[in-house]
Amino acid sequence: MNKRKIITLLMAGTFILTACSDKEAESETTSTETTTIRIINSKSEVETQMKALADAFNKSQSEIIAEIETIPSGVDIQSTIKGYYLADTMPDIITCESSGFEKWEGLLADLSDMSWTKDTDAAFVDSTYGTLGFPYTTEAIGLAYNADILNAAGIDPDTLTSPSAYETAFATLEEKKDSLGLTAVVGYCAEKDELYWSSGNHLFGAYLDEGLNRNDTTYIDMLKEGSLDDNRIKAYADFIGLLNKYSDPALLTKGTYDDQVLGFASGKYAFVTQGSWIGTILTGADSEAYEKAGSFEVGMAPYAFEDGIETILTNSPSWWAVVKEGNVDASKVFLEFCYSDAGQKILVEEAGFVSPFKSCSYIASDPFAAIISEYLSNSKTSSWHWMDMKEGFAQNYIAPCFYDYADGKYDADGFVTALKKAASEVYTSN
Repeated sequence: MNKRKIITLLMAGTFILTACSDKEAESETTSTETTTIRIINSKSEVETQMKALADAFNKSQSEIIAEIETIPSGVDIQSTIKGYYLADTMPDIITCESSGFEKWEGLLADLSDMSWTKDTDAAFVDSTYGTLGFPYTTEAIGLAYNADILNAAGIDPDTLTSPSAYETAFATLEEKKDSLGLTAVVGYCAEKDELYWSSGNHLFGAYLDEGLNRNDTTYIDMLKEGSLDDNRIKAYADFIGLLNKYSDPALLTKGTYDDQVLGFASGKYAFVTQGSWIGTILTGADSEAYEKAGSFEVGMAPYAFEDGIETILTNSPSWWAVVKEGNVDASKVFLEFCYSDAGQKILVEEAGFVSPFKSCSYIASDPFAAIISEYLSNSKTSSWHWMDMKEGFAQNYIAPCFYDYADGKYDADGFVTALKKAASEVYTSN
């Protein structure tokens, strides 16, 4: 064989080897596919932190990409998810409140085999379908206050355990309003369309549970029979009347959630009818206003509409649930990451959540975190049985009653009558 033929054969062999090598590389690239999962975030105030959680998860491995989709505050979450379902664009992990699980009966994956279930008492467990909900935080509902303002006015928040104590405190603050730099004593908003969840769920939830042991279902059981307790609802109505009286008129019926929280962050209100979740806003979106107001110490008092009430309401506000028809295995990997040390660090230290997991050692810098922990350690918490109310009850029936009361259509007795009528119509109709 001459020299030219040898060179030609060598070149051909090199070409064949190179081509095979390219095909093998292409095959390896093709085989390394990623799975993308969509996760619903219903807490718009921590959208940035939730995206940071997803970014950390994505960097921790290369097989799964997590995408966070935030539903804005005030939007009906379950209706939005139902729209995705009907359009065949269902996310892999959805958000459910207690009553929301019924809507997806038989469509959610059982998470009972996951390691985190043994480390919390806050998982959502269904007697038929198993563990369906992953808890990611513990929240509290109470009357949040500016501790610096109360101190300046000579008011001890520990004494706010009766309606008379509140009436005296509100009157004192009203008298000193100008010297304290207050716009109003209370930042209470009864707007019924975008803020229905605040009055219809959270404030009405105080009637159902304030002052009760966590397993006491007396008043939610009565509601499910279409009735309300006469004495308790009357005392409650009088207390809501105090909020109406001492709230900012510009906020009371026409304000927004952002207006309400910013007003409190700015030191304009001594009290605000929002829960612990606003702590993230004080140190986040409204941090400039909060710092300008002195980064004041905050606290949380009970909605003490009867004498001797000392509890606030705490619970997991909602849970993440995995859709059976989605990427179940990949979704479980994401939830395990959320439970891991790295995930808990982000959820607690960055999102400001109070961890529902017993092994978590992180403590949130959120202004309300220590307050919730203290109430929990002192066993001064009641449950969230408003989550067991019928879907649409808060938005379509209860919130309008609060609005009409605040707008002057009702007095306290009229408010009671309206609430009773709503309970009867919804729970005794066929």
